[in-house]
Amino acid sequence: MRYRESGVNIDKASEAKKAIARAVRVTWSENVLSEIGQFGGLYRLPQGYRDPVLVSSVDGVGTKVLVARRARRYDTVGRDLVNHCVNDILVQGAKPLFFLDYIASGELEAEVVGEIVKGLSAACAENGCALIGGETAEMPGLYQGSDFDLAGSIVGVVEREAIIDGSRIEPGDLVFALPSTGLHTNGYSLARRLLFEELGLSVGDRVEEFGCTVADELLKVHRSYLAPVQELQCLVAIKGLAHITGGGVVDNLPRILPAGCAAAIHTGSWPVLPVFRFMQTKGSVSDAEMYRVFNMGLGMLVVVGAVDERRVPSRLGELEVYRVGEIVKGDRTVGIV
Repeated sequence: MRYRESGVNIDKASEAKKAIARAVRVTWSENVLSEIGQFGGLYRLPQGYRDPVLVSSVDGVGTKVLVARRARRYDTVGRDLVNHCVNDILVQGAKPLFFLDYIASGELEAEVVGEIVKGLSAACAENGCALIGGETAEMPGLYQGSDFDLAGSIVGVVEREAIIDGSRIEPGDLVFALPSTGLHTNGYSLARRLLFEELGLSVGDRVEEFGCTVADELLKVHRSYLAPVQELQCLVAIKGLAHITGGGVVDNLPRILPAGCAAAIHTGSWPVLPVFRFMQTKGSVSDAEMYRVFNMGLGMLVVVGAVDERRVPSRLGELEVYRVGEIVKGDRTVGIV
């Protein structure tokens, strides 16, 4: 017997690696010391840090990949993955250094892998992050046909004295928000059931409320907040940052609140995106469920002292900035009022 007869094609994997080499190299700087294909990626910590702390995170795109597969569009999920991970370490004040990806499938398609890696590379370049390694795994039996999963890990750096951990948050502080592009990378299991199964829509159907097709809406890229947050850091002292992912506002904001603090978030203080209003109405989804599953248009929450309120601009680059709530006395809970 040959390995190919069991469902694994080593030649396809080799072709995929050759195809992505150029896309990977464009993200490199002089700090990358390894080559493509080595067992581990080597990265030299940039000079100039006095007391550097490495910050790492790992995450995936989730069932958004199933929407990409339905639409046969793979140019966005790689960008989603990088930006999601960048935001996760950004909340602690870290600047991204390097990224590694993992693509697993039932049957490897070199063209699909190539499109995904192009997205990974583009997002890494935009965030000043080197794509220094990855893994493509073909696992028939575990994944069916061209099913695939996408995950990645990131490492960043922050000066120890500049770590943002929420410990200085206190009642009276204010909560500002940077808007999301849409679902980002969370809530897709509910969204797919509602849109595809309950409503019978296809990825190519245009929805008037969205102003675009279902695929265009669901495959909007997860936004990176690195540039606007860095701009804001030059203007105010940021006490806390919360990336609104799985669990929504009610589960993510408490992760940065110290003992004795809670948050009040005011509905109507920011524009809820049409996709969320559409799904809530068509699916008869409760407010509590919506705010627990989706970001509801809030991509990143920023906590600053009341003294800095006037220093927070109404815009950061292309993004509107909204004051959405305040910190109150309580026990690490969030009230949507």
